[in-house]
Amino acid sequence: MKKMTAAALVLLAPAALQAQTINAQEGFYIGAGGGAAWFIGSNPNAQSWTGWAVGGKAGYDFVGPRLELEAGYGQIPVSANIPGTAINGKVGQLTVMANLLYDFMPTSVITPYIGAGAGIAFVDSNSSLGSTQFAYQGMLGVAYNVNEQLRFMVEGRYVGTTNPSVNTPFGNVSFQNQNILALAGVSYKFTAPPPPPPPPQAAPVAPPSFMVFFDWDRSNLSDQALTTIRQAANAYKQKGNARVTATGHTDTSGTEAYNMALSLRRANAVKDALVREGVPATNISVVGRGEQGLLVQTGPNVREPQNRRVEIVIQ
Repeated sequence: MKKMTAAALVLLAPAALQAQTINAQEGFYIGAGGGAAWFIGSNPNAQSWTGWAVGGKAGYDFVGPRLELEAGYGQIPVSANIPGTAINGKVGQLTVMANLLYDFMPTSVITPYIGAGAGIAFVDSNSSLGSTQFAYQGMLGVAYNVNEQLRFMVEGRYVGTTNPSVNTPFGNVSFQNQNILALAGVSYKFTAPPPPPPPPQAAPVAPPSFMVFFDWDRSNLSDQALTTIRQAANAYKQKGNARVTATGHTDTSGTEAYNMALSLRRANAVKDALVREGVPATNISVVGRGEQGLLVQTGPNVREPQNRRVEIVIQ
């Protein structure tokens, strides 16, 4: 008499990091699946056809090796009808097995795997629980890792048991119980969520700066210049203990030596005004650059108002 062994399927959770590695974290997983089942072998007293199998499992993924416990149930249609037994046009079997599996390339999107398991099977027979047998199986499959948690897989299995027996009107009959299963399934692994991406780097903030302009060949401060200097002094006070640099410039009219001295007079005039506004003199540095560092590039002996200036930088 032919019968079938039911099976469930395997799950594992892979994880995908964008274009990096998947399934890189260890963790517990659960899974479920099902498919078709066939009895292998021949028996002159009965014929069998394609049956079905379903099951579920829970395990732990070590990223490569996996250990799991699974339970499955399945039925295979048969031509036998035996009075007083559960075998009435079908044979069913419940299995509980512990499995050891190994994933090849476990952190890839596509992961082939093999496995083996052993446990017990309850095969349809005369008793209410069925004939209890030692069960064993081998698995060969391939998994598709969707991400760090979710995995889909297809798998082929060989499932066998020790020989069950059943009482018939013709006496006690034992038979070989070997099955082939074709399964598809899904699994979910419980892993820690990936760390959030680091916050974007803040662009460096330029120190506050102010520009004071002068008339040609002059170092005295206009009303507009004094207003700008008051703004610079307020920025200093808001910043607290800071360094202030006043850098004087000229246009290209006049000699180089004269313009160097003029740029220093302009810078010192700004310093004195800052001190009057409450900025400590010890916190102010004065620099004269003469014709160097033109704001507007010109040729020699050009009176350019934008180049007659003092730049105030607070840092």
